[in-house]
Amino acid sequence: MDKARELLHQTELFVLDMDGTFYLGDKVLPGAPEFLQAVKSTGKRFLFFTNNSSRSPELYLEKLARMGCPITREELMTSGDVTIRYLKSRCPGKTVYLVGTPPLVESFRAAGIPLTDGKPDIVVVAFDTTLTYEKLERACTYIREGAVFLATHLDINCPTETGYIPDCGAMCAAISLSTGKQPKYLGKPFAETVDMVLDATGVPRERIAFVGDRLYTDVATGVKNGAMGFLVLTGETKESDIPASDVKPDAVYPSLGAMGQMLLE
Repeated sequence: MDKARELLHQTELFVLDMDGTFYLGDKVLPGAPEFLQAVKSTGKRFLFFTNNSSRSPELYLEKLARMGCPITREELMTSGDVTIRYLKSRCPGKTVYLVGTPPLVESFRAAGIPLTDGKPDIVVVAFDTTLTYEKLERACTYIREGAVFLATHLDINCPTETGYIPDCGAMCAAISLSTGKQPKYLGKPFAETVDMVLDATGVPRERIAFVGDRLYTDVATGVKNGAMGFLVLTGETKESDIPASDVKPDAVYPSLGAMGQMLLE
């Protein structure tokens, strides 16, 4: 049995990226639903995890259901979830100025995070597709005045069906250039994400594979935190990008569909 196939069979939990891995835009990638069926039929588990914090978990659940892939809330996590958990456990009661979309604002409010437009203790920057100059200006001012700078994730670009659009990391770069301050990033590939997955599932980290189309987030989450990192070639990363990267995947697969076929062999 070759290494790529052997690692699939060793995996108990597949933590799946969404954009560029399971779907692109509003289209499910070929073979992706069949991969989920293969995981279930072999007694393994999956968990969707997206760094994209522009939507609430409920909107992702609705999107997957429309695509014919209904899942439960327990089978989905976002970088927004990790950020909320971090704020509640590490910064209880601290006020937050959130640069985010209305659905993310509602998620934070529902979780009891004290949001403010006035001078906050913490500025949280997310993937804000409703970003305005006023939000950018306020975030920079508050950070200059001493607010802690947090970010939901470090992705620079978000893949769409028509190309790439600026993501949270690009927005943070503008704020960092203006303020001279760097954020603490959460989401993938950081330990806070792995800790949340471990606590939620109880699966040993060495039996968990983080699967996605990006070396510096998806794959790095696994290889830098004692789990496994699998690369699929359906999104941002090309196989030719691997030699120059300091993050090396444990295995490379053409797609989730190909992984599902291997699992059943």
